[in-house]
Amino acid sequence: MDARVDKTDTGISGPAGKADAVRLDGVQVTLSSRAGPVEILKGIDVTISNGEAVSVIGPSGSGKTTLLMVIAGLEAATGGTVQVASQTLNGFNEDQLAVFRRDNIGIVFQSFHLIPAMTALENVAVPLELRGTGDAFGMARKQLARVGLDHRLDHYPGQLSGGEQQRVAIARALAAGARIILADEPTGNLDQETGHTIMDLLFDLQADGETTLVLVTHDPNLAARCSRTIEIRDGLIHSDSATAS
Repeated sequence: MDARVDKTDTGISGPAGKADAVRLDGVQVTLSSRAGPVEILKGIDVTISNGEAVSVIGPSGSGKTTLLMVIAGLEAATGGTVQVASQTLNGFNEDQLAVFRRDNIGIVFQSFHLIPAMTALENVAVPLELRGTGDAFGMARKQLARVGLDHRLDHYPGQLSGGEQQRVAIARALAAGARIILADEPTGNLDQETGHTIMDLLFDLQADGETTLVLVTHDPNLAARCSRTIEIRDGLIHSDSATAS
């Protein structure tokens, strides 16, 4: 039986009156393997409005991270339509996808993906320089101050704690003005107290404006902090509902 949620029954499609940040219609991802095709996503229908905070939960291997990668344009859908930030990603080539991510998406991974030979300031500023942003270092300083690291600008990743490294990664994700933040288990490599601090920061940033946050997590407490929770099981949406306050 098809376990996809019927949105006409649930009414879940994001706050009324807000534009869509993400719209997926019948999205499938099928990968090739020696044993034959492997279906990762089996027909995902979901709409996320600008400014929402949405958690994505489900068992390991259910397709959560693949869903995030499709939204980011890092994994191509093999079926269905992917619309993000008012752009249809189907058919985009790699250069077009790179520009799309640069201009619209901030990604925060469990691993920080900082360049060890660059300072915190350089890790945030250099991507801005590569895209031709004026005063890249000034903008980087502003974003690092925003995450409470204006006193650690000249420190290298190896000189920073795990929580500080994740703050640098968040500053880098926000520096280019991304309005959609995709976070994949962002506190997975942090202790509990530091993880709470990082999530407080992400939720504060999301609530500060029109930033959309899509959070993949195994932590039910983090999921409950979002306004809406999408549960994926076996590549299908099992439930999609407002989070109880």
